[in-house]
Amino acid sequence: MLNTLIVVDDETLSPNSQLATISFEQYLSDYPKKDERKTRVINLCDTAAYLSRGYYCSLLAEARQHKVLPSVNTINDLRNASAVTAFDFGLTASIVDSESFGGDQKVTLPIYFGWTENESWKKLARFVFDRYPSPILMVQLSRDSDGVQLEIKRAGFTQLEKEQQEVFLSRLDNFTQKVWRQPAQRKHRWDMAILIDPNEPNPPSDKEAISRFIKAASKVGINAETITTSKQSQIIQYDALFIRETTAIDHPTYRLARKAEQEDLVVIDDSTSILRCCNKVYLHDAFSYNNVPSLRTVVLAGYGDAHMKEAEDTLGYPMVLKMPEGSFSKGVFKVTNRQELKEKLAELFTYSALVLAQEYLYTEFDWRVGVLNNRVIYACKYHMAKNHWQIYNHGAKRFLEGGWETLPTFEVPKMVLDAALKACSIIGRSLYGVDVKQNGDQVYVIEVNDNPNIDHDVEDRYLGSELYMLIMQEFANRLEQRGR
Repeated sequence: MLNTLIVVDDETLSPNSQLATISFEQYLSDYPKKDERKTRVINLCDTAAYLSRGYYCSLLAEARQHKVLPSVNTINDLRNASAVTAFDFGLTASIVDSESFGGDQKVTLPIYFGWTENESWKKLARFVFDRYPSPILMVQLSRDSDGVQLEIKRAGFTQLEKEQQEVFLSRLDNFTQKVWRQPAQRKHRWDMAILIDPNEPNPPSDKEAISRFIKAASKVGINAETITTSKQSQIIQYDALFIRETTAIDHPTYRLARKAEQEDLVVIDDSTSILRCCNKVYLHDAFSYNNVPSLRTVVLAGYGDAHMKEAEDTLGYPMVLKMPEGSFSKGVFKVTNRQELKEKLAELFTYSALVLAQEYLYTEFDWRVGVLNNRVIYACKYHMAKNHWQIYNHGAKRFLEGGWETLPTFEVPKMVLDAALKACSIIGRSLYGVDVKQNGDQVYVIEVNDNPNIDHDVEDRYLGSELYMLIMQEFANRLEQRGR
């Protein structure tokens, strides 16, 4: 059972509170304890001043390897925070509704563990808590000619009014019950969050595969459970994060990976892998510099006559145009003449400053090689969709994707495996799916995908449960190494 400590400036929170608390002095003198369970700390001391008791509470908690809320980084971030506009802060109109208040009116929102009483501002409360994970936050909103202004500060429990304290205690109880406490009987050394999106039409792993990941995790000492990005503020309660939602750079998956890494979680796929794999311009440059076999490619910065002539002279027709970011064959187009090239480039350059043009090579299938920590763990042939030149045909009502074959890796040509491993070596040590085209005795790496597909009865057709065990054992190895 996890041990949760609520550290306060005074001995008790309130005469009516049923929550057990300890004073800062008690935390200073009595912890860490010998052979203590995994301990997490909710620091309710006043942290407004640098080197205050509240500051030292979080600092000592981190030194003692206690998970703490707020962290020292969060305390410093709040101390250095200045008033910003909603736009500068990265808030969208769907989160901040400027019509919720008008004129010179100001709104002050108490936020307790990402929750606020005002229904109109619940999305904002969650957003602010995700940015500054802290038990109590005070947000003042106002509106001027530059838009919605936000001023964010952390507050201590003793700074709340009596009624606010009662509401906070209720949210504290809710938070500790639902977020921080774990079942009394624990058979696992570590906790893992598996990030999924239940509404994603083409998730990297289907429900049965997720279930098998959870079973495999349990066998290597990891208690795994699924979460969604709406629960990302809870990531500090876990030891590892396994992303099974389609990733992108300007996306919650990337931000959650970064946050988890900052909290010292073991993360697959890590933020660096997401950053590198999700941008085809990076991959092209890295492949060229490291002599990874790949198709001829031209990076275009415009669609003037000189740009188009360069692509035509280098690649000829047909050629393939690619957006720097995309997944599942989205953002990839074939053009067969100058008019199509010009029209498609004009469209793509409204979304991106760069577009890739690549030589067209039709093959009946693409190899997909699964690589984990520089080791090949599975290999598939993904056949082209019926009457189409790609694996996925997003414009078709039927035959959306082609068939597939899963092979033992020893039946895959060595040159395919070698090319896949070389491509991964310049990305990192995470979990990747490498797309490789084979044309006779020549192979070409198309791209390296972070967060590759692993579906039940597809990628696991040959190894079965062993495939899930390999991945979970990698997590266990990294968690063990981190502990040392």
